Amino acid sequence: MKKLIIKASQALSGAAALATLSAGKVMALSVRDGINAAKTDDMPSDLINNSGTGVISNITNTILYVLGFISVVMLIIGGVKYALSAGDAKAVTDAKNTILYALIGLVIAILSYAIVNFIVGLF
Repeated sequence: MKKLIIKASQALSGAAALATLSAGKVMALSVRDGINAAKTDDMPSDLINNSGTGVISNITNTILYVLGFISVVMLIIGGVKYALSAGDAKAVTDAKNTILYALIGLVIAILSYAIVNFIVGLF
């Protein structure tokens, strides 16, 4: 009797495992079909793409372009502040610091762009 209960529980466990695996496979197929149905023609097919059309490439390039633009604007503002300082030592120092930090930001943005594109190119 004990062996019969053990065999029955093993058969039931095996049937439950088979049902779970087959349900998971069916569910995975339906999720994949749903993703493909929701995808438009101009959506990138993958997150990282060597040609620069991947989602991560687009996000990082946009952020780095914005940072570069802000650095250039701050460089112009620093130059205007320097020109309008009229020899005031504090104003000249503030303008020089603005120019210095804007240049540092611009260099960091350019290096970040190069590093990100190099790393994305590796993948």
